[in-house]
Amino acid sequence: MRLFDRKKEEKKCCCGEKAAPAAQTAGDSGGGIKVLGGGCAKCRELKANTAEALKQLGMEEEVESVTDFAQIAAFGVMSTPALMVDGKVVSCGRVLKTDEVAAILKKVR
Repeated sequence: MRLFDRKKEEKKCCCGEKAAPAAQTAGDSGGGIKVLGGGCAKCRELKANTAEALKQLGMEEEVESVTDFAQIAAFGVMSTPALMVDGKVVSCGRVLKTDEVAAILKKVR
């Protein structure tokens, strides 16, 4: 009987990092759109691009910033900036352009 050789199937985030599925589906992550990061220039650029994509799509919604690294790690994000839509991490580790964010929002919603 092999107890220790079993391979568990691990879910991966969009950026290839191991995801924390409980944190991504938890009710505390809430809906809405969030930019996860420390507040650097790249995080601010992603937030601005996301706000512009929302404006282009005619969606009146606020983009929140999450700068607490404990919360960011709880979502399974290991590289920032990251974009979270309705409790799911849809991008991490890069700054998305406005048209890329718009495409993601159309796909997710």
